[in-house]
Amino acid sequence: MNIALIGATGFVGQALLEELLNRGHQVRALQRDTSKLAARSGLEVHSVDVLAGGDLAAELNGVDAVVSAFNAGWANPNLHDDFLRGSDAIADAARTAGVRLVAVGGAGSLFIAPGQQLVDSPNFPAEWKSGALAAREALNRLLTDQTKLDWTFVSPAMHLAPGERTGQFRLGGEEPVFDAQGESHISVEDLAVAIVNELEAPQHRRRRFTAGY
Repeated sequence: MNIALIGATGFVGQALLEELLNRGHQVRALQRDTSKLAARSGLEVHSVDVLAGGDLAAELNGVDAVVSAFNAGWANPNLHDDFLRGSDAIADAARTAGVRLVAVGGAGSLFIAPGQQLVDSPNFPAEWKSGALAAREALNRLLTDQTKLDWTFVSPAMHLAPGERTGQFRLGGEEPVFDAQGESHISVEDLAVAIVNELEAPQHRRRRFTAGY
C-alpha cells in the first residue's frame, strides 16, 4: 500500500514508520521538519505543516490511506486547541481526497466504568490531561461526522512504552484491554503492528479500537 504518515518522528510515528517499511509498504511522510528523516528505500518525505493552512488534501493524492500520529507538542501551551485544529485539518484533507483516515489518539477516552472515561478519573495525570481532552474531542467529532469519511480511531493501552515487537496482543473497543494481573499495557512496537494490521485488513471502520496484552 501507499500510506501517508503524519508525525513520523514522534513516539508512535517512529514505530509506525518502521512497521510500515518493514512490511513492504510505501510511506509518504508529511513532515514539518524534513531534516529529521533520513532517506530510505520506500520512504518519500514532503515538507508539510498541518497547522499552516496549506492544501493538505493535495498531499494525499495517490495514497491508499493517511495515518495520523499528529501531536501538537506536550510542552505547547496551546496543545488542546492546536491538537484539535490539526486533527480537523487532517480529517478535512482525508475527506476531500477521498482516502481512509486512521487517527491515533490517547487512552483517556476509554471507559473504565459505566459512563466514566479514564481522563475524568481523579488520579489522571495533570500533565497529560489537556492532550487527552483534545483527543477525546477529536474522537467525538469523528463519531458525529455525517459525511462518508472512512475513519478509524486508535486508542493505545493505558500504559504505552518502548519494548518488544511480539505481534501477540488482544484488541478491544470502548474499554481498556487488561491482562491477568489487571494491567492495561502494550509496547509501542506492538501498537504499530495493530495499526498496520488494521490498514491491511480493516475491521474497525468508522469506530474506535484499542489494543493490549
